[in-house]
Amino acid sequence: MNEIRAKAVDEKFCESCGEIIKIRAEICPKCGVRQRAPSSRNKIVAALLALFLGGLGIHKFYLGKGGMGVLYLVFFWTIIPAIVGFIEGILLLLMSDEQFAAKYP
Repeated sequence: MNEIRAKAVDEKFCESCGEIIKIRAEICPKCGVRQRAPSSRNKIVAALLALFLGGLGIHKFYLGKGGMGVLYLVFFWTIIPAIVGFIEGILLLLMSDEQFAAKYP
């Protein structure tokens, strides 16, 4: 008989087979696929940095995109990076946690 159980707080679904595994598991015991490491970046922090300091590109540095951060700093006087940063902040807030983790590992 196929047993269905609820996922606990310290568990997640395997990215490949969907089996419930421990959240810190590096390899799924059922299918053997290596799991991605959880992101050390926080979506809410990135969004707030983009909303309030986006004109200086601080959110880009936080997300590991230093080249873009420097570009924002060079052109901050045009106010265009502030507008783009505000829009990026809203998009970050609307992004799912899975999409954020995939885009910013």
